[in-house]
Amino acid sequence: MMDQITDPKAFGRVAVLMGGRSAEREISLKSGNAVLSALLAKGVEAVGIDVDSHIDITLREGQFDRAFIVLHGRGGEDGEIQGLLQAMAIPFTGSGVTGAMLSMNKRISKLIWQQQALSTPKFRLVNAETDPQELVIALGLPLVIKPVHEGSSIGMSKVTDGEAIAAAIRLALQFDQDVIAEQWINGAEYTASILAGNALPVIRLKTPREFYDFEAKYHANNTEYLCPCGLTEEQEKRCQALALDAFNALQMKGWGRVDVMADQQGNFYLLEANGVPGMTDHSLVPMAARETGLDFQQLCWRILETSLEEKN
Repeated sequence: MMDQITDPKAFGRVAVLMGGRSAEREISLKSGNAVLSALLAKGVEAVGIDVDSHIDITLREGQFDRAFIVLHGRGGEDGEIQGLLQAMAIPFTGSGVTGAMLSMNKRISKLIWQQQALSTPKFRLVNAETDPQELVIALGLPLVIKPVHEGSSIGMSKVTDGEAIAAAIRLALQFDQDVIAEQWINGAEYTASILAGNALPVIRLKTPREFYDFEAKYHANNTEYLCPCGLTEEQEKRCQALALDAFNALQMKGWGRVDVMADQQGNFYLLEANGVPGMTDHSLVPMAARETGLDFQQLCWRILETSLEEKN
């Protein structure tokens, strides 16, 4: 159990890393600025940094004591910034290099979950030469086509017709050279946030759109977030336990989020893990934290405390 810090000066000078070069850059800037404002309001000496190719020089010249990573997507959740910070001996929030790499890669995440007997939808690695008919035989319809290394549902499509598979793969390949097709689980979507070794209250996501896509996540006003989520106490505990097992299986640390589907029979299936979830006004971790009595400023403080943990 990590120590509880009460004096903001104990954190030292904190670099809030945001922006970067991924497809989620704009969301990261929104998240990062929200975190920066919260830490400053709590008295932390925090400095916002839009990460570029000279980030190593910026960090060295800034003489930072630790970093709060709010970089979404590639460069931020894949172990790259974690590796740099580790090499520079700068403590940071969230997962270490291993946890970041494993959770960012959806294919590897699912392979690890399968190896540990944690339920996840069936899937196949696909490319431009994939035979749509063979894919439908293997996974059925509908199915989901998604880039392996992107978040925020970028480049992702739900396919209900075999004729649309090739176009969906082409779209995903615009964002990533590695693409998977995944069995569609017909049911409700949930998400469980993890903070300092505990699963927060589960949130149910409801959208009139085909699925919880980029538009539903960041722009739509008709997306519903239900917390309490409507599950029975036993079901919610089962969902939280699965999410925590999934988080630990990927060697993730500190904080994160695990997305889950429930089928019509109430069985839960792991979709993906997020090592640096959104921290915007539409974001899910702050929503779950509020249910436990943590406001946004307190949540940012608690996440910053996870930079005291040992990384792998």
